[in-house]
Amino acid sequence: MGRMCKGSSVSTDDPTAHGPAAEPSPSPADSGEAVRAGGIDPAVRELAQIPAVEVITRAAVMLMSAAAKKLGLAEDGEAYLDLDEARRLITAYAGLFSAAQPDLGVHRQPLRDGLKSLQEAFREASPFPDEPGQGPGEKSL
Repeated sequence: MGRMCKGSSVSTDDPTAHGPAAEPSPSPADSGEAVRAGGIDPAVRELAQIPAVEVITRAAVMLMSAAAKKLGLAEDGEAYLDLDEARRLITAYAGLFSAAQPDLGVHRQPLRDGLKSLQEAFREASPFPDEPGQGPGEKSL
């Protein structure tokens, strides 16, 4: 059974699967009442105060960390090794980096270095390495 996001809550796609009590009642924030009443969800207000480059950098670091785990580079390494997942994460990270490059300022070089390190680690971890320029995210650079 699939799951879908409904505002700030997650529910099954069949609201009767767990009985009527399992479906959360909509909150004022879900219906927009909080905004109309002059209140703004604190999480939204916090995000609104963060500069775009910081949001982008946080997303890049999350992708980088997840890819490193999937490459087996974490402390408990081999337990999380999954090259298919690592490829997807590195490709997503490369796409984000490529799109945001002009706006990254002082963050550009460390994020580029991190991407290159992940691509190199992927190549080393792969039993059948991709041709140069064909690895995850290498076409984006």
